Amino acid sequence: MKKFVIALAAASGIALAAPLLADSHTGMVDEAHIKDTAHFMKMHGEQLSAAIQHPTRKEDCARDAFRHPAETLAFFHVGPEMKVGEYAPGGGWYSRLLGHYLGGEGQLVGLYANPLTATSDAERQKRIRASAAGFGAEVAGYTGLPAEKFSGITLDNLEGQKGTFDRILVMRAMHNLLRGGTADTELRAMRELLKDDGLIGIEQHRADADAPWSYANGTKGYLREKDVIDFMRINGFELVAASEINANPKDTADHKEGVWEMPPVLATKREDLKGLGESDRMTLLFKKAK
Repeated sequence: MKKFVIALAAASGIALAAPLLADSHTGMVDEAHIKDTAHFMKMHGEQLSAAIQHPTRKEDCARDAFRHPAETLAFFHVGPEMKVGEYAPGGGWYSRLLGHYLGGEGQLVGLYANPLTATSDAERQKRIRASAAGFGAEVAGYTGLPAEKFSGITLDNLEGQKGTFDRILVMRAMHNLLRGGTADTELRAMRELLKDDGLIGIEQHRADADAPWSYANGTKGYLREKDVIDFMRINGFELVAASEINANPKDTADHKEGVWEMPPVLATKREDLKGLGESDRMTLLFKKAK
């Protein structure tokens, strides 16, 4: 494993977090995937490094030490020529990075919730559709690249999109899917979007394995790793590999107000949580089950 970390760092020219890949809470580490990841970085490490170090990410890069974008995107095998869906783009931290990385040969598509199942409020439905329609211009504004390089869709409008995505990324958003009660329909729509050999990468705030359901049901932002894996299996996915890239043993994951007490939000301004980095997070990769 140490040899792998060294080889990957040498190939990419990026300072990597340690451990890059280690035995996860699930005990699942696919050795073939590790070997493929080393090859991936030899092929694409330079382009990934250039995107991460782009001057327009000056403010974002403060989070790199905690979010490990190089290691995470390498683990998900996100290539610069791929069509990649980013589910629930949110504040744009990953959108800005992916925009630079994919804006040459690839495609970045913002995936937004199905408005018809997300809410019964007509105005909110309009806002969801407007966000999807405006995603291309938003990323163009971040990157300075042409807006036609990027696009957004809602998950009730898959016409012409099914089976065309190489990767879909769900970054710290699974808890919203579960607490909103739309996870089944959203994940099944994402499954339809993926190519047969496409993969879905999930990064999610991780609750303790023995955390009570009242804490790990999504309302606190934390989920149990086994629950996520089981839920994905129910919806037609198989686990490929798990990584501890984004693990943070300093996070006790038992906060009264949930993950939002942790940096960078610090919603309750607790002094004891400052300087701890971000939440303990699972990093999981899935393929379509046959």
